Amino acid sequence: MTNSISITKIRQLMTMISLILLTLSITSIAVRGFNWGLDFTGGVVADIQTKPDVTQVLLKSHLDSALSQDVQVTAAGNEGNWQLRFNDTDLDLREALNRALLPIDSNFQVTNSSVIGPQVGLEMVEQGGLAILACFVLTLLYLSYRFEWRLALGSIAALVYDILIVLGLFAVTHIEFNLTVLAALLAVMGYSLNDSIIISDRIREVFRAKPDGETDSLLDKSIVSTLSRTLVTSGTTLVTVSALWLLGGSALEGFAIALCVGILSGTWSSISIGTLLPRCVGLEPNHYKPEETESLQSMP
Repeated sequence: MTNSISITKIRQLMTMISLILLTLSITSIAVRGFNWGLDFTGGVVADIQTKPDVTQVLLKSHLDSALSQDVQVTAAGNEGNWQLRFNDTDLDLREALNRALLPIDSNFQVTNSSVIGPQVGLEMVEQGGLAILACFVLTLLYLSYRFEWRLALGSIAALVYDILIVLGLFAVTHIEFNLTVLAALLAVMGYSLNDSIIISDRIREVFRAKPDGETDSLLDKSIVSTLSRTLVTSGTTLVTVSALWLLGGSALEGFAIALCVGILSGTWSSISIGTLLPRCVGLEPNHYKPEETESLQSMP
């Protein structure tokens, strides 16, 4: 019983820490906002071809200086092919690139260029928000069908928490928020849901096996029985994402950071919020008591 009580207290402490982090995240989002990328604000995207010996660092330093803004430079396929992204749509593109690149490559070529208008960026924000909202609604319907509604509520709360924690990090650090980060958020939702379903499924099995057992003790037993699987899955995924973070370059930095934080948060919240909230709203083992047993007990 001592072990059960200690685990319950740990879950309560984890939930208190989660609430503090959640408050900080929401405050950061409200006060600082996001550093929206070109995908959402609009800007210029240009593909150029240079000599193979022109490096990304050299290219970016000349472009930043000549255009007086932060230019994103990413490798695009073969050696010497680059994609440039910057905010100012009023610049004369050819003149600006000549000013920046002629000193390092007099034979550079612009192979493609396009302008992303602010309206397109606004549509992307709306579509991204709708995609996340649709995921929430479908997830709620699925969990309510598969599990008792209290467990479904805990899983949804953990899911919302994970998304807000990732968003809060991007608000605090002002790392650029672009479409790759939005894709990472959707991946985080799937990962968080997977963690919550594993634990919820185990809780359902334990409750059905012992419908007259003590709730906190059975919840702790369910968590302990799935903990090793959860940690191994999270650990192996983090190794892969960390490699992506270290080796993927600046283009994948936001994506990898969002995934890393989301995986850690998903593991944390599925154990804390995902199990404590259902308990707070009255989850009991007898909610999973087999119907046959209930029928027999009601007979005179």
